[in-house]
Amino acid sequence: MQLDGVAIVDTFAEAFPMTGARLILTADSPRWAEIAGRTMTGYASSVIACDAEAAIERPLTPEETPDGRPGVAVLAFAFSREALEQALIRRVGQCVMTCPTSACYNGLPIGSDPGPIVVGGKLRYFGDGWQISKKIGGRRFWRVPVMDGEFTCEESFGTTVGVAGGNIILLGTEPRSTLEATEAAVEAMRHVPGVILPFPGGIARSGSKVGSKYKGLIASSNTAFSPTLRGLVESQLPPEVRCSYEIVIDGLTLEAVERATLAGLRAGARPGIVAITAGNYGGKLGPFHIRLRDVIARAEGRDPTDD
Repeated sequence: MQLDGVAIVDTFAEAFPMTGARLILTADSPRWAEIAGRTMTGYASSVIACDAEAAIERPLTPEETPDGRPGVAVLAFAFSREALEQALIRRVGQCVMTCPTSACYNGLPIGSDPGPIVVGGKLRYFGDGWQISKKIGGRRFWRVPVMDGEFTCEESFGTTVGVAGGNIILLGTEPRSTLEATEAAVEAMRHVPGVILPFPGGIARSGSKVGSKYKGLIASSNTAFSPTLRGLVESQLPPEVRCSYEIVIDGLTLEAVERATLAGLRAGARPGIVAITAGNYGGKLGPFHIRLRDVIARAEGRDPTDD
């Protein structure tokens, strides 16, 4: 299959379930809301070595937030509800509560599976006995005294079983045009609600594979996509490819990840890109198989089995 002259490899991205939460961070200005979001989601690119995968989903207008102030929506994912709770307690406590004028609210239904986690209800102890709570519309909010007034944080946050590890890999003839095409794909994908691209700027230059020759290392460099190793290992790079970049997609639903995949394929298919493919482990890593050609076929109203 060709998309604007770029080959779409007949393969699939292999994704897996993770527990996700959506946080709404607000502040007196869009700048401080963004600072809170970016600080909270630092060092959250991959659960290979981070406690969570997290990033800003999108900015929010005052009309979209609980307190009528500008904000950002943050998505965070971890392998279990307990791991996600611990990650958010640390990240909200150290990175949002410390941020000037900030507040933190739940962005998912409390009744959703696999059940709520407690964040504000545990951060309240920082108030050293001076914290107070208020229940509004069945939701409890804690107000903790801080040096510029009070930090408001909702007691509990809803969680859902999300989809992590969706991906596309762009293969290009030279680094600059490959990066430009990948940046265009990232920009398009960020307009899709319900997804995040957790790596720096949405792009991973160090795509990984499961396992390593070194004992105890759970992941290592994806040598099949490393141009400098062509001829030394089994490569998946065509001869003219000198650079490859991966975009990893985490989402609240499989549908959202598929929509982002489609947006990335369409925006990334441009001059300098030889092909767009995806990373998988033969179906052994996760139950969600996002076949690139099927995503395009469905968007065009075609039966994927006709390809």
